Amino acid sequence: MNAAPGRVPRGPRSLIATALCAIATCAAVTALSNLIEPGRWLTVTWVAVLLVAGVVAGTRAVTRSWWAPTLVGFVVLAAGLLVRYGAPPGRIQVLPDLGSLDRTLATAREGAAVINASLVPMAGVRPAELLVVAGAVTVLLVTDLVAVGIGIPALAGIPLLALWTPTVVLGFPASSWAVAWTGLAYLLLLALSATPTTAHSDRARRTGGALAGAVAVVVLALVAGPVVAALPGWASLALPTFGNGPVGPLQLSDNLDLRESLGTRSGQVVLRYTVVSPEDAAAAEASAEPDEDATGALEVPVPAPTDDAVVVTARIVGPLRAFTLTTFDGREWQRDDTLDLSTWEPGELLASDPALRGGAPDATRGSLATVDVEVGALRERRLPVSTFPRTVTVEGGWSYDELRDEVVGRRSTFDGMRYSMVVEVPDLMPDDLEDAPVGTPDDGGASLEVPGTDHREQIADLAREITADAETPYQQAMALQSYFRAGTNFTYDTRIAPARTEDAVWDFLQSRRGYCVQFATSMTLMARMLGIPARVGVGFLPGDANGDGQYVVTGRKSHAWPELYFADQGWVRFEPTPAIQAGLPPVWSDPFSAVDAPASQPDEAIPSAAAAPTGAATTAPAPSGPTAQEEAGASWTRVGVIGGIVLVLVVVGLSLVRRRTRTRADETPERAWLRTRRRLAAKGVSWSDSTTPRDAVAAVHDQVRATSGADLDEVTAAALRALARTVERQRYAPVPGDVDPDQLVRWTDEIVDGVGSVLTGASRSSS
Repeated sequence: MNAAPGRVPRGPRSLIATALCAIATCAAVTALSNLIEPGRWLTVTWVAVLLVAGVVAGTRAVTRSWWAPTLVGFVVLAAGLLVRYGAPPGRIQVLPDLGSLDRTLATAREGAAVINASLVPMAGVRPAELLVVAGAVTVLLVTDLVAVGIGIPALAGIPLLALWTPTVVLGFPASSWAVAWTGLAYLLLLALSATPTTAHSDRARRTGGALAGAVAVVVLALVAGPVVAALPGWASLALPTFGNGPVGPLQLSDNLDLRESLGTRSGQVVLRYTVVSPEDAAAAEASAEPDEDATGALEVPVPAPTDDAVVVTARIVGPLRAFTLTTFDGREWQRDDTLDLSTWEPGELLASDPALRGGAPDATRGSLATVDVEVGALRERRLPVSTFPRTVTVEGGWSYDELRDEVVGRRSTFDGMRYSMVVEVPDLMPDDLEDAPVGTPDDGGASLEVPGTDHREQIADLAREITADAETPYQQAMALQSYFRAGTNFTYDTRIAPARTEDAVWDFLQSRRGYCVQFATSMTLMARMLGIPARVGVGFLPGDANGDGQYVVTGRKSHAWPELYFADQGWVRFEPTPAIQAGLPPVWSDPFSAVDAPASQPDEAIPSAAAAPTGAATTAPAPSGPTAQEEAGASWTRVGVIGGIVLVLVVVGLSLVRRRTRTRADETPERAWLRTRRRLAAKGVSWSDSTTPRDAVAAVHDQVRATSGADLDEVTAAALRALARTVERQRYAPVPGDVDPDQLVRWTDEIVDGVGSVLTGASRSSS
């Protein structure tokens, strides 16, 4: 016996109701647009919702079970997730394999970690996309089950609220169109449930009135809302808020795990800074009027001017490094908490090279740049400073760690905090490093340690193979950098495939897909295997010019890179991560630097990495390269094809099993009567529209007797009388009783088969 209520929409009403549920879900998903950056995730989610809605509607058309369409929808959802998100990195997969579930679950856990660590707006990366798609389709299935399966459309709005909850709680208002379309679809769903299934003469008027009322409510809200809000008195009404702006500050992770995703990739502004030449800084300070009320002003020592031929930009200053990491266990970079801190004077250089440390900036050794920094949403106990020798002027309890070349504070940075640097950018070129031997940093050999992993020898063999033609340490470093930056060898990808071995670097070298931490770690490890001291630096890539003379750094700019130690040069940064994330390599490691020196290029001539993926362990993923995007589109196309095949198989399979005797879940007495009339007309037995059901019974008997000379058998005659009486009660009784759809189908089949049997027998006897 069917457990669903009798008012469940059937037939075209059921199809329309499911379509309205899908429209409401798609509209509600757009409420997340202010929380997640624009990208493929919204289109993928819409396609998934519409595809599953089609499967549900098709299943409901061939079964009268109220729960079966929802179950089939969940099965299709699971299959689609396994195909799209469970495919091995870099491989095309049409059907799930034994490892698809593990990879999908790993991606889901990664998505949860990204969401928990992200700031608004969050990047629409694949792991987060997986959770959004799964959540949206689940909301669709629950909404459809409540509204259509169980037949309580008034409660369908409750599951839709799940998609609005993040927007409401975090205080980021959604588009008014999202509200309008969600509300319109919900009101139309209520109107559809209120339209009568009988009383044909009045159906059009009542249906039109219900639909017009639903549209009128939405239109009135959109038109009258702004007018009412502008009336006097509303401005004094304070409504409760659940948060405004970013959820929290950004902090870099000092334990980089190669098995984890990038984490937070935020659009949050963490730093703003200006870069000018010392003479420009001195001129600006001299022209500025003194402010007697100013407190806590920083007095920055101004060194001798730099060469006017050099354009001082954020490009030549390079990334701002927060800290360095030396200890690696084969999977994770770990930080030693032991610190050897000292104080310094504002005009003294802080540098990893002891020969320069404590001196004054000197324009004869390179280009000088004055950098004034304002902290935004960054909470970090290590101050982001240039990798080059620099002076640092900052207020508060800050000390210097000579071993790591870090400025460490007793407290974290805070919003609005300011500090200044005078950076001495060395005129370092490839020729200066070509014949430079490796140096010996004062770290007790930690920068040469290699973990004893299972694939240590294979990695060392690969490093020697890559650098087989290199004759100097610098040439070895360049060979490693070129190997990793080559698009034919590696692809930047934020997905982390499940571990296949205990060696994270070996897994990366086999999959050939990863993000900055994997690239930096692999080059660092290989350099150590070749006898070159190496470590990993973590900080922020140069900011983007905003047109007002400032450079803006967001969480997307966080990055990790290797630093190698050369005699007389100290720690030198290299850039193995592909250009899609890191942009151009440093001038001393750029094979094309001799063609056009980057120091003379304006910032706008240099490709920006703002729209490209960046980040260390706490930076969230960004869109991968064109190859990954094409693969993602192809993957979703495969999901659509497979979903369509599943839908066809479900419809065809159920139709073949049930064939003519299948139960019509949408069968009513009127439809059974109409179907009987059409099938009898095909056999030559008919009656006019004005004929009552009782007179139609007599007409059938008369026509059969006149054609065949025989009467209907008792079973056929009884079925004809029963169906006619049921139709009469449905039309004229004050409270028509419920009729089992199965019985209506049996009556129709008995009548048509009985009449056909009599007519066929008469035809055979006459021949």
